[in-house]
Amino acid sequence: MLLLIDNYDSFTYNLVHYLGELGADVVVKRNDALDVQEAMAMRPEAIMLSPGPCDPAQAGICLALVHAAAEVKMPLMGVCLGHQAIGEAFGGNVVRCHEIVHGKMGAMHHTGKGLFAGLPSPFEATRYHSLVVDRATLPDCLEITAELEDGTIMGLQHRDLPIHGVQFHPESIRSEHGHQLLQNFLANTKVPA
Repeated sequence: MLLLIDNYDSFTYNLVHYLGELGADVVVKRNDALDVQEAMAMRPEAIMLSPGPCDPAQAGICLALVHAAAEVKMPLMGVCLGHQAIGEAFGGNVVRCHEIVHGKMGAMHHTGKGLFAGLPSPFEATRYHSLVVDRATLPDCLEITAELEDGTIMGLQHRDLPIHGVQFHPESIRSEHGHQLLQNFLANTKVPA
């Protein structure tokens, strides 16, 4: 089972739909509907943190859940706000983006690692955000896996743990290769897909 934490975002059920198409059993819980102990007691094979309208400090259990998943080496993926929560949980700063983007396409230049295995570089994906993980404060335990041409971080992963994040929205219908990116995440978990 994949536990998807809903950060009160309209895109959450797009993720649920895509993951379901890929064969995943998904359980959705709002970020304030349970505590970290209750989330971990559900014994998920993986966790996904959804997009949302706030910053990581206001995203319910998300920051603490990143730490809990890291402690037991549980696969975790963050999308947009979830990605920012990963950056912040490991010591990076989340800052205002140089431009606010809502529904804007961007070219994702990536390393071909992790979530991006087998995907062409660059590819186009949809962005909806005003915050980003600050490149200058990115901790050594995290590596950049995707970025815009201007260096804005669009993807990251932990160097030693199965923890990945993307700033863009793979679940948006306009994003290229969203299904494959999510399939790459599921392929590295014990979630039946």
